[in-house]
Amino acid sequence: MNSTDKSITNNSLNPDFINISPVKSKPIEVKYSGSKISSDGGLLLLKELENQTEIIKDFCACINDERDSRYIDHTIESLVSQRVYQIAGGYEDANDCNSLRDDSIFKLCSGQLPETDQDLGSQSTMSRFENSIRRSELYRIAQMFVLSFIDSYESEPAAIILDADDTNHNAYGDQLQIEFNNYYGEYVFMPLHIYEGLSGKLITTILKPGRRSKSTNVFAILIRIIKLLREQWKNTVIIIRGDSHFHCPQLTSYCKTDNKIRFITGLSGNSKLKKLSETTIKSAENKYEKTKEPIKMYHSFSYKANSWEQQERIIVKVEVNEKGTNIRYIATNCVEFRTKQLYELGYCARGAMELRIKEHKTYLKSERTSCHKFEANQLRLFFHSVAYVLIHTLQKEVLKGTEFANSTMQTIQLKLLKTAAKVKELKTKIKIEFPRCCPVRNIQTKAFNIFEILRE
Repeated sequence: MNSTDKSITNNSLNPDFINISPVKSKPIEVKYSGSKISSDGGLLLLKELENQTEIIKDFCACINDERDSRYIDHTIESLVSQRVYQIAGGYEDANDCNSLRDDSIFKLCSGQLPETDQDLGSQSTMSRFENSIRRSELYRIAQMFVLSFIDSYESEPAAIILDADDTNHNAYGDQLQIEFNNYYGEYVFMPLHIYEGLSGKLITTILKPGRRSKSTNVFAILIRIIKLLREQWKNTVIIIRGDSHFHCPQLTSYCKTDNKIRFITGLSGNSKLKKLSETTIKSAENKYEKTKEPIKMYHSFSYKANSWEQQERIIVKVEVNEKGTNIRYIATNCVEFRTKQLYELGYCARGAMELRIKEHKTYLKSERTSCHKFEANQLRLFFHSVAYVLIHTLQKEVLKGTEFANSTMQTIQLKLLKTAAKVKELKTKIKIEFPRCCPVRNIQTKAFNIFEILRE
């Protein structure tokens, strides 16, 4: 197409009637005037799941609706449902509310009849709702996530791992509580993500200012979570796992108060640690010089920093290859495991945490914390967290044994949730038709059958 061709913005074009390239000399006409067809019929699976878990209902119970009932068009539950299901479907912006507010599937997911009930909330309605949230309500929602995590277990687990890490959210102009982060070289938020390391279940997400918080501040959040866990699970071994930022004297001291609390954290190196590791370092380097093969060696020893109350078990990993010598340390109170096993299977397994943050941040677009108010951005982060919980639960509990059991959330969105559906509201029922030629028909059918059994 060159400059002489008609522009797609030409005002003479009819937005409701389009001609496209013919096939075998037959012209093809396209109209945006068909019956109620949605591109996101697979979201009904998440709606069925929410009916079982009631996480959105519990979410809304944390919010006080002080609006004048005479002027209310949309309930809190309707607004939260609308936003969560849109995020799950890949529509992360509040602006999408305007184009999707009359979509039949989103109306059904939000508890509305597809034709006879009013349309869902607009972008302006959603923005007013986001900016009305209070800190006390956000605190209750954060607790709700932890309680929902506890309820996801049928019985008390023998052990769980609290994987904690933070990530950066770029700032959108002049926002409250953004701060300059030297590592990223820009103004950001730094939300804290906490997952269960064995199952990948989300525990909670907390928005923080851009400058990395002190380890003691993060530890205070972990303590509140552990207290909620201990109220329900008296005998569960709780393992706190994180990088060196999460290691602090308060953590090690707290673990002494409960013999079923463990920690495995990274530890920043220093001259004293290097001296204590000197024999292992030299041994690894000498072995590499002889064999010219990559060498990896581990050693465990006791060490006490000046700020610590007592000595802790330290594990050093020395890796030598053509790139040089790499030395890493971890601190732990786990004495039941061998050195290599604890490092590789215990600490290195936290690498899965990065994938879970990627699911949350990149695939569900949770970095769209673009509101001016800090509280509104925390609420947005929680919306994305609900979407994560629903999709993760669907994947691990309902889609076990299918091709989606270990796929990314993006794959689930594109191949399972993005299924066209024709919706028609009749006098006595609502009729939904999926395409006959649907590649995931069998998987969707089995999933719907599971939910039918659960309803009985």
